[in-house]
Amino acid sequence: MTDIACIVLAAGMGTRMRSDLPKVLHKAAGRSLVGHVVSAAGELGAARIVVVVGEGADAIQRDVRSYSSDAVMAVQSPACGTADAVSKALPALDGFEGTVLVLFAADPLMTQASLSRMAATISNGTRLAVLGFEAQDPSGYGRLLTDGPDQVAAIREHADATQDELAITLCNSGVMAFDAGLLRDLLPKIGNDNAKGEFYLTDIVDLANRAGENVALVTCPEQEVLGVNTRAELAVVEAEFQRRYRHKAMAEGATLIAPETVFLSADTVIGRDVIIEPHVFVGPGVSIGSGCVVRAYCHIENARIGDGVELGPYARIRPGTELANNVKVGNFVEVKNARLEQGAKVNHLSYVGDALVGEKANLGAGTITCNYDGFFKHRTDIGPGAFVGSNSALVAPVKIGEGSYVGSGSVITRDVEPGALAIARGSQETREGWATRYNQAQAARKQKSTAQSKKKE
Repeated sequence: MTDIACIVLAAGMGTRMRSDLPKVLHKAAGRSLVGHVVSAAGELGAARIVVVVGEGADAIQRDVRSYSSDAVMAVQSPACGTADAVSKALPALDGFEGTVLVLFAADPLMTQASLSRMAATISNGTRLAVLGFEAQDPSGYGRLLTDGPDQVAAIREHADATQDELAITLCNSGVMAFDAGLLRDLLPKIGNDNAKGEFYLTDIVDLANRAGENVALVTCPEQEVLGVNTRAELAVVEAEFQRRYRHKAMAEGATLIAPETVFLSADTVIGRDVIIEPHVFVGPGVSIGSGCVVRAYCHIENARIGDGVELGPYARIRPGTELANNVKVGNFVEVKNARLEQGAKVNHLSYVGDALVGEKANLGAGTITCNYDGFFKHRTDIGPGAFVGSNSALVAPVKIGEGSYVGSGSVITRDVEPGALAIARGSQETREGWATRYNQAQAARKQKSTAQSKKKE
């Protein structure tokens, strides 16, 4: 296959989203729409990626570079159609003589298989290919008129189609693949003699046919070219991504007890023999090692989880967390920006933030690392084998030494030496018989009050 370049069109306004956020920055499966497309281009091995944005689209540029640091931005202002947008990208392809794919930033579901077939069609000698699909409801789509099973004779817009042409269900996705030389030759010949006065890339098919070029047809399932123009369409795309990612996770050896209730992200990595119980949310940046059990109602994002870890139920694993092998994080435990070494346990109702918890250390129920003083975050270092009793508060910065013991209910404000016992709580005072006398006195008082109320009646 020849070298590939991808032009990603991302300059649309997206007014139907009813949002202050550019349409292509809305997310599905934890990744922006444009991020999905740019990532697909990178995975395809594109030598160059050019993203066409509108004027002032700084947020889009920042987002794109988080997925491809080498991506080049081109600005289309004002927006004058798809052919005009592609023309703005061409200077970034100077010297490139391979295959150019034109993709849409709001169509994030394209698979590697379909993109590869498009590129392979060009490398096999055809100089222009159009991606089509069979639509369940073709209303509004441009129809593909064919000359034989795999040649496109013309693209007919819905408004211009005859009754016979309206019956055609083979529709245009807008995605095209070009030989770079042909694209440079034909693009300047596209005019804007139409109702909107815009330059449409679809007109290039007619130009190519008139020049004696074969225009190849490549097809894909309709769901791959679902575009996002509204919030409802965004939800449809999200559902399709989740279907794919759940199927992939199960095919690779994970058990999802109720798959429809588990939400994954585009970059989620799940090992073999992982069991995920119902209602688990996995945000971006998560890897889960082999043999883990993620119990119901856990929320995980930007975290690395080793092998054999047990989570939850109702655990929240926040960004910056690293859980080594065989760690146990139990119910209603929150962990943030902390590393728990092998075999450490935090089983109940605890908060561990900005901390290092050593190998086989145990944090009792209700343990809190007090990491924030209102201005700065501070670290807590808990040594290997340390035991922190229930309902303890560790006021950072503080170190709990290896093998040490913190008595339950303690508020620890100073370092605890290795092997030491630290107790920081008020002394217990016991008054014999006090409760009995108190209860008797209160009962007599209540009885007297009741009698007086009845007497008044």
